[in-house]
Amino acid sequence: MAEINETVSRTFDEYLLLPGLTTKGHYPEQVSLKVPVAKYRPGKEEPYCLGIPFTSAAMQSVSGPDLAIALARKGGCSFTFCSQSIEEQAAMVRKVKEHKAGFVDSDSNIAPDDPLSKAIALSKKTGHSTIAVTEDGGRHSRLLGILTDKDYWETKDDPRLPVRYYFTPLERLVCAKEGVSLEEATEILHKEKKECLPIVDDSGNLASLVFRKDYFDHKANPLELTDEKKRLFVGAALNTHDYLKRAETLIEAEADLFCFDSSDGYSEWQKDAALQLRDRYGRKIILGGGNVVSADGFRFLVEEADLDFVKVGIGGGSICITREQKGIGRGQASAVIEVAAERDRYFQETGIYVPICSDGGLNNDTNIIMALALGADFVMMGRYFAMTEESPTPKVNYRGMLYKPYWGEGSSRARNWQRYKESDKDEDAMFFEEGVDAYVPYSGSLADKVDTTLAKLRSTMCNLGVLSMDKLHKNARAVRVSAMTLVESGTSRVEQFERMPTEKL
Repeated sequence: MAEINETVSRTFDEYLLLPGLTTKGHYPEQVSLKVPVAKYRPGKEEPYCLGIPFTSAAMQSVSGPDLAIALARKGGCSFTFCSQSIEEQAAMVRKVKEHKAGFVDSDSNIAPDDPLSKAIALSKKTGHSTIAVTEDGGRHSRLLGILTDKDYWETKDDPRLPVRYYFTPLERLVCAKEGVSLEEATEILHKEKKECLPIVDDSGNLASLVFRKDYFDHKANPLELTDEKKRLFVGAALNTHDYLKRAETLIEAEADLFCFDSSDGYSEWQKDAALQLRDRYGRKIILGGGNVVSADGFRFLVEEADLDFVKVGIGGGSICITREQKGIGRGQASAVIEVAAERDRYFQETGIYVPICSDGGLNNDTNIIMALALGADFVMMGRYFAMTEESPTPKVNYRGMLYKPYWGEGSSRARNWQRYKESDKDEDAMFFEEGVDAYVPYSGSLADKVDTTLAKLRSTMCNLGVLSMDKLHKNARAVRVSAMTLVESGTSRVEQFERMPTEKL
């Protein structure tokens, strides 16, 4: 007969945290939310970190380039989805890397004899108001000048005239030589009171651009997650089918972080794929995997597959029906607790700390906090981000309320057969769905949503008497709750009225 595990499969809603001593030094501004995202040896190596413990799920309805940009600016990381062509996924990664950096590789360029109408169309297409005028219109050819939206009036100037009649020529620009540091470039912009600083090589060819607004934008987002070139950080999902070619192309596009996207990662397919990537790229890439819900699943991926982090959770997502369809999975709290305990045992044995990511089962901000307190280093979320302005789906108005489409990678709409089938036979075949096609209420900008959640997390950590994520793991104390505790936790025995706009407290 089957082996029966008599422990109950539990969710985050079944726990509450007990307060710790809050000292006078515990206030939200002092809380650090940095978390490791790759395995390391504490005390011997510096961990590779996220600025906040948030990542977005590798889903078609969630992680487009706009959301990846917005999340990286807040300190998190988005995983571009692999249920698309390799070229399309690489283009997403490049869009994020080129969005904003200390040194921007110009993607808006024009030749001096091109008509003004072409420049106007280019500006509308890219959304960039600054266009580099180069000898042949190439991004790295000889710089002749700069055209901005202040150099012409679209409604008054003749769009048929060549750009040379409008742009600011090179002799009137302030430029810097290639090799200048970002700090030096910023000082030049400040001293010369300029908005843009072209960087040119010894032959006068355009190398890059540095913008004044990027400096202030970075100051407004102090946790912004960037690479060594000050470009925004972005992750990429891989499957276990075309992973070699996909990884090669995504590495060329300069993705920062990789993760296998699979509903069940406790498999030799994922092990073989991981080891082949390790053999080819060594430790040059950060590679995560999953998903698992048990201690032996964690051990397999860490010891056999040599992964840098492990995702935890099967069937807990709001649009996931794996448990219903196949009868496998586990309550997300139970899964995180067991895997976190095994991670800690592995650390005691080897001195190597392997971060774990809680993926799924996060229905509200309190669930997010609980996942982190129970041992997750960071969380991966789909629904949470699908609701935001920056997710790639259009807003839909239904009965006066705004919604956004949201579908699972295991749905017929996604047709992501690579995530759920291991066999190479019957490609493109999905015999049953493991995800649904639905709608979620629109929640506004990602920045506002994340700021609210982080404020709650920081406040909770102060209540627990901790100021860092590792202290949260060590010092958090959780208690099981009864059904009546849940009733007591909400509002009760009161009548709530909607306050009029002019009514004051």
